[in-house]
Amino acid sequence: MSLTKKDRETKGIKAILVFEIIGRPPEHLKEALEGIIKRIDEEKGVEVREKKINEPVLMKESEQSPDSPAKNIPQEKFYTTFAEIEVEVEQILYLAILMFRYMPAHIEIIEPELIALSNNGWNDVFNELTRRLHGYDEVARILQLQNAQMQQKLRELMPEPDDKKKINRDINKKKRKNKK
Repeated sequence: MSLTKKDRETKGIKAILVFEIIGRPPEHLKEALEGIIKRIDEEKGVEVREKKINEPVLMKESEQSPDSPAKNIPQEKFYTTFAEIEVEVEQILYLAILMFRYMPAHIEIIEPELIALSNNGWNDVFNELTRRLHGYDEVARILQLQNAQMQQKLRELMPEPDDKKKINRDINKKKRKNKK
């Protein structure tokens, strides 16, 4: 891609994306990263220039975040690895789309040093950002509604506190009869 100085300020952006994954078996981690890289390379306006996938390693107990949802799962069965992918995108909007679609752990723009955007370029970036945020907001609202509905159904199925006392009394009576 041969670009003029002005084009290099808005197009032909090179960046490194870092993807980290945790899972098992270790072979699956490499396959998953290969799949992500393949999908990224097929994205409109994106070209994968280089890729480096590191070998999976067994997770150590100290590597896990204390607030991780997987903190109660035995860690000796989990592996972790990461990939560094150098991409060239036609415009900053495509880098923003990659960020939201694939959620890399880290993004580093290599070149150009200066990225100049017209108001239309900023409009594209902000509209993509807004569209994605609205999508996430919609998902969050649906999950909140479903959670409220499930809690209501649980309350309907669970006995009332007075009913619990009666059930406990009945259970205790049966236990006493069985002991005699």
